[in-house]
Amino acid sequence: MAQNNDSSSDAPLLRTPLHDLHVAAGARMVPFAGYEMPVSYPLGVLGEHLHTRDKAGLFDVSHMGQAVLSSKGSIAQQIEILVPGDIAALDAGHTRYTQLLNDKGGIRDDLMITRMPGEEGRERLFLVVNAACKEADFAHIDSSLGDARLDLLDNRALIALQGPAAFTVLEKLIPGCSEMAFMSWRAVSWNGASLFITRSGYTGEDGYEVSVPANNAVSFTEQLLADDAVELIGLGARDSLRLEAGLCLYGHDIDETTSPIEARLAWSISKRRRSEGGFPGAARIQRELHDGTTRKRVGILPEGPAPAREGTIVHAQDGDEIGIITSGGFGPTYGAPVAMGYVLSEYAATGTKLDLMVRGKARPATIAAMPFVPANFYRGK
Repeated sequence: MAQNNDSSSDAPLLRTPLHDLHVAAGARMVPFAGYEMPVSYPLGVLGEHLHTRDKAGLFDVSHMGQAVLSSKGSIAQQIEILVPGDIAALDAGHTRYTQLLNDKGGIRDDLMITRMPGEEGRERLFLVVNAACKEADFAHIDSSLGDARLDLLDNRALIALQGPAAFTVLEKLIPGCSEMAFMSWRAVSWNGASLFITRSGYTGEDGYEVSVPANNAVSFTEQLLADDAVELIGLGARDSLRLEAGLCLYGHDIDETTSPIEARLAWSISKRRRSEGGFPGAARIQRELHDGTTRKRVGILPEGPAPAREGTIVHAQDGDEIGIITSGGFGPTYGAPVAMGYVLSEYAATGTKLDLMVRGKARPATIAAMPFVPANFYRGK
């Protein structure tokens, strides 16, 4: 699940319920997707990255869009006209990653969908979408599913606790959460507040995302930070962590011009959905599944100490232009620069040698498998 850093609007920046806590902690605040967000703290991006890999990092992701979609009919089947994910097969208390698609099979946004327990005769889905896309996403969903009800959860914060110590930290506050498996969900009560907990995240590490009422967000966060294993982590380390994990950033690695197949997200489309279609751009996606694509998202390892940044042009060794870097930087855990981008499919095999054009000079690089750092998701006993 990704975020788009588009803050070109002249509108005043919004603030999350944890804004004052960030400032008090010495955060460097920056514009991000229409919000004033912490990019780093005194520990620094490198220290924050390594701390998350070693212990537990706490991220404020309250800028993301949260909503409950419900209907007296099968809301899971209804939303399948907008996404290629198999939502109808979800059991209550489970979460699925999928994409909102346009009519050409391009990705309008990527999102998490959870089937909640039914309530008052209505089926319910909990949605989490990217901050920069949330207004357009929710308008699109609302206008496309006429008999469904979309309740925006603007009065809730979203806290991500990530890292190998996350489960021991959260277990102290929420007994039983350590038994949750990856991509499972539960609603719990904490100090009288209703929390939604998903065992998921955007770092490649084990962890949780916790939706908490805004007026309980500070006290809940302070309880987590009271544990010596937990440090506040900003957007800078969040980006380097997700890059090492090979996870897409919306608006960079995926957008309305890329299909899930080009982006190597075919794993998120079940056999039934591939066969039946019924979602926007299904004909293109079925064709690409059968015939392949002209380009593919790949991992790239630049040689030398300098990272290859977004927008760097990729050349074959014979000099032909074959692609572009969409995300790149230094991988603190990997210990060297890492990148991802798109290349023509005939050059996408692991081990293929490339040249990256940096300041007019060809710099050697190699196609590599992702993730660059192995994932540590908890799959359950």
